[in-house]
Order: sequence, then structure tokens, then C-alpha cells
Amino acid sequence: MNPKLLAAASAAALVFAAAPAFADEGMWTFDNFPSAQVEKTYGVKIDKRWLDTVQAASVRLTSGCSASVVSGEGLVMTNDHCVIDCQQALSTAEQDYVKNGFVPKSREEERTCPGMQAEVLTSIADVTGQINAATADKTGGDFVRARDAAIAAAESSACAKDSKTERCQVVSLYRGGQYKLYKYRKYADVRLAFAPEYASAFFGGDPDNFNFPRYNLDVGFLRLYEDGRPVKTPQHLTWVSRAPKEGEPVFVSGNPGSTDRLMTVSQLETQRDLAIPIAQLQRSELRGRLLQFSAENPEHKRIALDSLTGVENSFKVFYGRQFALNDRAFMDAKRASEAELKAKVAADPRLAAEIGDPWGEIDKAQGAYAEHFLRYRQLETAPTTSDLFAYARTLVRGAQERAKPAAERLPEFGEARLPLLQKGLLDAQPVDAPLEELVLAYWLSKTREYLLTDDPAVKLLLGKDSPEALARRLATTSKLADPAVRKALWEGGLPAIQASDDPMIQLVLRTDPVARAARSAWESQVSGPTDRAAERIAKARFAVYGDAVYPDATFTPRLSYGKVAGWSHRGQTVPAFTDFAGLYDRATGAEPYELAPRWAQAQSKLNPKTVFNFVTTNDIIGGNSGSPVVNAKGEVLGAAFDGNIHSLGGNYGYDGTANRTVVVSTAAITEALDKVYGQQALLKELKAR
Repeated sequence: MNPKLLAAASAAALVFAAAPAFADEGMWTFDNFPSAQVEKTYGVKIDKRWLDTVQAASVRLTSGCSASVVSGEGLVMTNDHCVIDCQQALSTAEQDYVKNGFVPKSREEERTCPGMQAEVLTSIADVTGQINAATADKTGGDFVRARDAAIAAAESSACAKDSKTERCQVVSLYRGGQYKLYKYRKYADVRLAFAPEYASAFFGGDPDNFNFPRYNLDVGFLRLYEDGRPVKTPQHLTWVSRAPKEGEPVFVSGNPGSTDRLMTVSQLETQRDLAIPIAQLQRSELRGRLLQFSAENPEHKRIALDSLTGVENSFKVFYGRQFALNDRAFMDAKRASEAELKAKVAADPRLAAEIGDPWGEIDKAQGAYAEHFLRYRQLETAPTTSDLFAYARTLVRGAQERAKPAAERLPEFGEARLPLLQKGLLDAQPVDAPLEELVLAYWLSKTREYLLTDDPAVKLLLGKDSPEALARRLATTSKLADPAVRKALWEGGLPAIQASDDPMIQLVLRTDPVARAARSAWESQVSGPTDRAAERIAKARFAVYGDAVYPDATFTPRLSYGKVAGWSHRGQTVPAFTDFAGLYDRATGAEPYELAPRWAQAQSKLNPKTVFNFVTTNDIIGGNSGSPVVNAKGEVLGAAFDGNIHSLGGNYGYDGTANRTVVVSTAAITEALDKVYGQQALLKELKAR
């Protein structure tokens, strides 16, 4: 990674979402897509029929990625890195589907991906009035509880008729300015249909991550099943094997995870000065531990690969965000944008009286943020990488929360959310004890380090144990890796939980009161006041700018527009395309530039001029991985899998001169399926043309 490139990128003039969007900026909701602006800019008409077709073919994966339906028989295209969890879960020391790829000979060999659910958006309804009525005059923790109860009630009511095939989710948009109820058609049986080798999907590894040129076959295929049979999907995107054209208008339909473009300046400063630095210190140490663990033997390398890749990716993402927030020009632009909105509010006495000073309230909440951050992070949100701990907390809290009236539960245990939570809990997935021991020891040691030895919570966690000894005992003696054990505890409820002698269950029972206390303090003093104030800023933004504003990303379906285009930086032009010839030229024979054997053997069969990866001006963020890149005819030209290095500050703003989306082309996928992997049945199904 080049720090100078990052600094220069963040210093570029960005267009912020506090004001109407321009150029190719925006992750737009399907019910407020700027079709007129697209037609004016690119001369293509995007009508309701086109929007409905693309929406019906766009897929959200509960693993945190996006995808698209590309055949009439439930075939779904996404990225390989979006199915690597599935590959890992299906692998053994003897059969490594991550290293070797998953290349079935027939549809009968497709394998179920444990824990994964696919969802297709069917409708959007505005429930802002319902949520606002429930939260009127509420503040702090009372506001959070009232809002969450109203959201749970709306979700349960909307999906009461058919919770087996539908999932309902209320989403806060514009940081509380709107609440929309999204209804999805869900598919709980998702099977892996094809995935290439890791060396091909992630060619170039961490050094090339968030860079361009790229040479990655980062594609994976899934299939949707119901009642043991593939789902019929007449509404799907049209597959084309031609290369994209320079300047061609394209659209990315996906589920961007989260952005912070509507945060206030004081919130951004807290991210810059506190939250990101601490998280980066921890990621850096965890990365080192995982690298050392991976070097110990081939099996450790296999089981740690997904975790290490995720940590390295996150480290680079937040490294880029830190550079953006450290850039004076970037922050000055943010201050100017905020000052402009404040001035427009102040110029309207009626609006000013209604809005008050929410910016001041958020400024004040930053003190509470600093006071409670470490405790909340270490006790409530960590350890995020331990499966055993996640199972135990779900079981303990699930038993406690399901015994309460629906309106009094934690939101994650609302009736509408239980089916997916239960699927993740009960699906059979491998748990690797050596890796569990590593991440648990790391979390326990960091908690002691940050909260100090004499903290009551630390004493509850460790007792007389060292972090390493406790982690070893938890990882090697807990029975929660067995789905049958988890099922019995889930169905047995609180009596079964309290009677359990499982050490991980006992740890969570012992420490959960202090974790809940940390959460309660956070909600009453940080998130509650902040969210309440953010609602009023949203009202001000609507009053001043109307609906020319797009909301921050929320891992819900969005559509962005742009074109196929390279970029220039400091006099250097980066072309929009790479090709197969570039792959072979870049190969060195050593990781991460080592060709997979299939690709080395297929070189003479491939057209060296085939477009491999390309870049577009589309505005995306994490969560868009696997999103289809579609043209104005509804033809899919590729799958988005990354951004360039300049886009790492895109969490806070968009720079159309340099931010780029990186895509694997359908032209490359088609030729690889044919000449490298011999997947003739898939090609026939795709009707590749």
C-alpha cells in the first residue's frame, strides 16, 4: 500500500451527501432512484420496468455480500470471497475446496452452504410515522427501547402470514430521518455450485488488494433450492460474454454495508482520534498472531486463511479511512458542508425552532463515547471471531430474551429475526479448536490490558486463570461445536442453560450481566442521544435539500450508476481494462503471484486479449462484493469485487475523479468456465452469448 496515494486521494475535492449528489455519486434506494439525472448524464432511460427487473434479480446474502440471479434455474453469481466461508466449512484436511476450488461434475454434487441465506427484495413500505409515534418524547435508553420495540412489532406484523418464506426488516435511513420496512423473499437452502481456487480468485493477495490493475477470477456460483429442488427464477439477468466498452453506462445493484457520510464533524473526529486507532492496534496484533499460527503447519494455514484474509482486508480499509480523516482539506470540506446546513436552518426561524441544536447534542455525546467505548467494545461487541463464544451468547441470551414479552426483548431476538438467528446457530459448521484458542486468548488478553486487572469484569472473566489457560480450556472442553448440543440447549430454554456445565455457557452466564450493563450505558448515554439528535438533522436536511439526498448505506438493496472508465493520478493514466495476457505476465511462480495449476496448463487455450478485470465510476462500499454490474439493457457484464486504493475514503465521501469499482468481467468468467474448468453445463445454463 502506498501512503502517498492514499493521502492524495483523500485530499481530492469530494461531493458530500449532506447536499444534493452530483456526478456518479450515490447509493440510491430502488424507490428513489434518480432516473432523470441518469438520462440527462448518460442518455439512457431507466424506467420502472427496468428497475423492477433488476431488483427481482438482485440477491442479498446473509454472509454479508451481494449477488444476482443469472439463470431461470436458481443460479446465482457472486464473488469467490463471498463463498469462501462455505468452501471452508465443506473442506477437510484431505479435501481443501479453498485451495483446490469447488468444481462439481454435475448439479447433483452441489453442496449446501451452512448458515447461509439468500434474500430477494419484494417490497418497501414507509413506517416512519409508526416508529415516530412510539418514540415521541422519549430520550436516551427509553428512546432506544421504544424504537426497538416498535421496529420488532412492525417486522413481526408484516411477516406474520408466512415467516417460512419471507423476512421483514425495518431499516433506519438518513440516520433516523426515515424508517422503511423491507420485505424479502428468503431462500434458506443455498448450495455451492462452483468456486475457483484461492490462488485464482485472490491472485496478487494482500499486496494487490484495493489496487488496480488486477487479475482476479473472483467469482462464485450458488444455487437456490426449496423442498430439495432448484428454484425456478424466471426473472433473472441476461448473461453476455462480450467485453464491456470504454464509457459504457453501467449500474451496480447490491447491498452496500455501511457508510458514515452523514456523520457530524465531531463524530468523524471521534472516529479519527479514538475508535479507528484502537481498532487498528488490535487488528495489527491479531494479524501477527494469525500469521505466526499459519506458519506453524499446513493445517493451521488452511483453517486460518479466511480469518487472516478478513483481518488483512479490514486493516487496509481502516488504514485508508484514517488517512482520509487525517487530511486537513478533507475535514475542512466536511466542516464547510456542515456549516452550510446549519446556516440554512438558522435562516428559517420556524425550522430552527423545530430542529434546535442537535449538532451540539451530538458533540456532547462524544464525551460519553470516549468514556464507554473500551468497555462496550471489549465486553459487548467482542470476540467477533470466536464461533464458540457466539454460540454461547446466542444460547444464553436467547433463553433469557425469549422468555420475555416481545416488546421487551433485545432487538436481535425479535420474533421476525429468530428464524435466521436459529439457522446460524443450528446449522452444522466446523469449529477449529486451535483457531478458537488463539482468538479467545487474544480477546481475553486485550480485555485485561484495556480494562486492567482489577476491573470487576476482568475478574469475572478470568478468575485465577491466565488468558491463555482459560482460552485453552474453553476451546478444548466446550461441547458447543456439536450442533446437537446446541439444539438441545436452544430447545431446553433457560432451565437447560442454567443446568449446563459447558465451560463456555458458564463463562457467558457469569459475565453477561456486565456485558449487558455496558450495552445499557452505551445506549442510554451514547447511541440513544446520538440517534435522537440525528433524526432532527435528517429533518433539517430534508427541509433544505428535499429528496435529492441519498441515505447512508445500511446493507439494504441500493443501485448506483456510472460508466466504464479508468482514471489519472499525478500524470499517470490507469487504463480501464486488464486482460489474460497481463495475468501471465504478472505471474512469478511464488505466492501471491503463483498461478493455479489449471491456469498454467490452460494458457495456450485462452485468448490473451480477453478482458479480465475492469473498473467503473460506480459508487460502492463493502457489502457490494458480488454485486452485478449491469448495462442499460439489463445485461450483466461482471461482478464487482473491490474498489481501488483511492476509494478507501469512500466511507465518508465520493470522488468521481479517482474512486473506482473493480469488476471481474463475464467475458473472462465465460472463457474460464469453458477452457480452464470445463464447466459446459453451467455455460449452457447461462446461455452465454
